[in-house]
Amino acid sequence: MSTLEQQLETEVQTETRPSPNRFFETMQAYQRTAALKTAIELELFTAIGETSGTVAEISKRIGASERGVRALCDFLVVLGFIGKDLQGAEARYIPTAESAAFLDKRSRSYIGLATTFMGSPTFQKAFSGLTGVVRAGGPLPDGIHVDDEVPVWIDFARGMASFIYPVAEETAKFFEGTSEAKILDVAASHGLFGIAVAKRNPNAKIVALDYPSVLGVAVENAQRFGVSDRHTLLPGDALQVPFGSGFDGVLVSNLLHHWDRPTIIKFLKKAHAALKPGGRIVIVEFAPNDDRVSPPMPASFVLNMLVLTPGGDAYTVAEHVEMLRAAGFSSCESHDLLPTPQTAIVATRN
Repeated sequence: MSTLEQQLETEVQTETRPSPNRFFETMQAYQRTAALKTAIELELFTAIGETSGTVAEISKRIGASERGVRALCDFLVVLGFIGKDLQGAEARYIPTAESAAFLDKRSRSYIGLATTFMGSPTFQKAFSGLTGVVRAGGPLPDGIHVDDEVPVWIDFARGMASFIYPVAEETAKFFEGTSEAKILDVAASHGLFGIAVAKRNPNAKIVALDYPSVLGVAVENAQRFGVSDRHTLLPGDALQVPFGSGFDGVLVSNLLHHWDRPTIIKFLKKAHAALKPGGRIVIVEFAPNDDRVSPPMPASFVLNMLVLTPGGDAYTVAEHVEMLRAAGFSSCESHDLLPTPQTAIVATRN
């Protein structure tokens, strides 16, 4: 073999050689979480947006050391949360479109409060025992079950509202109209799905069902959006409390993934019985493709359900349709709720 051939062979081998980078990035992912959480707590993204972005100005604004700010900002540049301009006499940190929209407290789309729920020590503790969970096929005896009434649901209701509201507005379009409508909002939490319907239809009346401790947040939001006169409460467990009847629509947002298939079908039959003929159910979920590994966010949701529920899963659209038909629904269809990672599955009672 000639020297040139040997050189080319070496280059090809170098290009295709396996890299340990993914291993190190994943093992140290806790550092990314800590950095982002710290930046949000310090209101770093807001400070960058309000100043010229130099280390000195940011440090003064958030009350932190220049050494600490420089290290944190450079790390966030590596992660893609902010940019770095080296053209002037001093380096300047600049917001990305995403950080300006979602992490600057001045933005209407600010989602920083979600760290309280998503970074909950309760969840971190549950995932620290993942090896045992995988062996057991579900939560350990001392683990959290998110289908119970637990304090983190209040954090969810308060912290995730700004993330959820665009999803709720898209979902409300399935109840378009101005005629009188009675809508059951199951697992209402913050109440925003039902509230979005009430805002779109001035004649819609919403019944919000959830645990009593959580419904207080829904009441606050109904008052905030001016629909409290058409917003009533049904406290209780969705599997236990009677729904009543005569509903034009049933909203089920991010709930079915908590349960196994027999439980879901039982619930859907109950929802079917609560609807008028021609009424529709709208289910909002993280629904992966049939390959169950794409898109990344809905597909990744399966691990949450393994750790946090006895029988939950990330169900595909096809699986939802199968369960809906088993419960007596027809005319099943799905809609991507873009630009969010969620999907609406809509079905009708004959």
